Amino acid sequence: MSTPQSSTAPDTSGTETALPDADPVDADAVVEPVDVLEDTDEETEDETDEDGEDEEDDDEEDDLLVQEGDVAGDYLERLLDILDVDGDIDLDVEGDRASVAVVGGELTTLIGAGGATLEALQELTRLAVAQSTGTRSRLMLDIGGFRAKRRADLTDLAGQAAARVAASGTAERLAPMNPFERKVVHDVIAAADGVRSESEGEEPNRRVVVLPAS
Repeated sequence: MSTPQSSTAPDTSGTETALPDADPVDADAVVEPVDVLEDTDEETEDETDEDGEDEEDDDEEDDLLVQEGDVAGDYLERLLDILDVDGDIDLDVEGDRASVAVVGGELTTLIGAGGATLEALQELTRLAVAQSTGTRSRLMLDIGGFRAKRRADLTDLAGQAAARVAASGTAERLAPMNPFERKVVHDVIAAADGVRSESEGEEPNRRVVVLPAS
């Protein structure tokens, strides 16, 4: 579902910050197994079918996600008006979460260095949605295509790291990442042969470690 609501087109070039080179695992590094329930963007839920109840639950969940998108769209539209920023708002549902994208116009100020402002706006939007629906939101916000480009870059980076680790048998620590970025990397590593991934450290310096499969 895509619901445009305003105007124009972004240029996010120059907003991407390069990740530093991966460094080898320190001998005293504390490496923790990935806890997919720890970060908001790494949560998963298992559901079972029973007497058709699951189909009803899916319909209710879809309705809730559509509602989340509508609330988020209204909130962001008001925000753009206050900031006097031109932009269209596209609403969608991707898997088990609502997805909202702000596109068009000059949006670099809403992205910030390395996407820091985007992350803050996502949290504010989730809070607005939760206040309206009464349920915690996992809505994903993108602005000016920043997350889409970041996902592509991280997919490439993770694939290269997986190939190096599989060939050398030596673990690599990647640069600190936010939950969204770590989730992208974990997904790539999980699909690769001969490697596995874990997370270490505390926010905001939590990072992914790519290791040979044991």
